Amino acid sequence: MTETSETDREKAEQIEAGRLLFRRSWGFVTSVAQLEQLPPEDLVEVAFAGRSNVGKSSLINAITGVKGLARTSNTPGRTQMLNYFGAPESPVALVDMPGYGYAQAPKSLVDAWTDLVFSYLRGRARLRRVFVLIDSRHGIKDNDTEVMGLLDRAAVNYQIVLTKIDKIKVPQAARMREATLEKIAKRPAAHPFVIETSSDKGIGIAEMRAEINTIGTL
Repeated sequence: MTETSETDREKAEQIEAGRLLFRRSWGFVTSVAQLEQLPPEDLVEVAFAGRSNVGKSSLINAITGVKGLARTSNTPGRTQMLNYFGAPESPVALVDMPGYGYAQAPKSLVDAWTDLVFSYLRGRARLRRVFVLIDSRHGIKDNDTEVMGLLDRAAVNYQIVLTKIDKIKVPQAARMREATLEKIAKRPAAHPFVIETSSDKGIGIAEMRAEINTIGTL
């Protein structure tokens, strides 16, 4: 068997394992507004972070196959707590983090959410990866860079996920991918691969499921 065919076989197996993980009945577990409310660290955790309206809730719904599991809204900052999702016998929990970069929320609320998120990132031993979602139409912005800097300092592994990839043309998507890889190349906690997704078209969903399954079983 050639190296290429072996790699293809392994990828197919990972895709299938991810599909099976998300055939389970995924549902809401709990919301956390304060650190003392965090559930026991029985499971591996993967978290989703991103600017408000980046498509975070839509991506979680697409991955789990449960419409409306993570609420979507046109109002920035609606996700005000850490929201946990799980499934029976799943080795991994999904954590929807508050969106950042919102302008309509009061500063006191923004500060409280920020403190919660930063404390969670620094202190959660079984947090294995944070998916940092970037709108492919706009690329990495200043507050995305700030969040990546925090993750680097906290030594929390993170991976860039480009969302809404169907909204741009193929050449533009290729340029965005290369520009993103260049920006994260020297960041110590950044995963070296970028995943391109579209919740509407199903692009990258199988790859996200496979990645989450792999993280959960390591």
